[in-house]
Amino acid sequence: MSAHVLVLGGTGEARALAAALASRPGIRVTTSLAGRVTRPRALPGEVRVGGFGGVPGLAAWLREQEVRAVLDATHPFAAAITDHAARAAALTGVPLVVLRRPGWRPGPGDRWHPVPSLDDAAELLPRLGRRVFLTTGRLGLAAFAHLTELHFLVRSVEPPEPPVPPHTHTLTARGPFTLADETALLRDHRIDVLVTKDSGSDATSAKLTAARELGLPVVLVRRPPLPQGVTAVPDVATALDHLRTVLTEG
Repeated sequence: MSAHVLVLGGTGEARALAAALASRPGIRVTTSLAGRVTRPRALPGEVRVGGFGGVPGLAAWLREQEVRAVLDATHPFAAAITDHAARAAALTGVPLVVLRRPGWRPGPGDRWHPVPSLDDAAELLPRLGRRVFLTTGRLGLAAFAHLTELHFLVRSVEPPEPPVPPHTHTLTARGPFTLADETALLRDHRIDVLVTKDSGSDATSAKLTAARELGLPVVLVRRPPLPQGVTAVPDVATALDHLRTVLTEG
């Protein structure tokens, strides 16, 4: 009987995990997507789209599907699903491994302003510039909607949901982005401050280098903390090693 592994997806790491697991004999892999992207890329193995119904629903699904292990490879800011996964794993006794890529670190010349939340980012912005490149995703723009004097360039995979700032220009695009493209974008739109989340992804880090080279300040929203007691690993290879140990011990 195949060992059923649930991958909580939505990132490049989740895609790599699904591909690695789907190619292994004796492994059945299901990737769960939240459904926020209307046209997700095809994934190896089985795919489930939509929520589970909170902690009770996820715990019930793990039992019904006889899941042997959960790999949480969601975005570092997907705090709710990570919390649900930790609690459901504790209820069912299913091992959980959380893959969290390392966060970005400032280098010489960086003008970073770390903040704990989008609301704090919005409070700081008027003191740093008037033309803002906002790359915090499409769901959190309400935090900036009251900033009527600022002009925003918003980039996200899907069109943003209202409310949004009144002076907003939207770009829909998916990384990776090159340094040349990011530099040209900042110059063409006369950006004077960048706001982003500490996703830690190489696919979207070029904007930070471009901001450094242009001498622009960066408002960086810190990650939410992981639930206590979870096993966290930094990359796909380490996650697969942990999974191998879990399945062997199980």
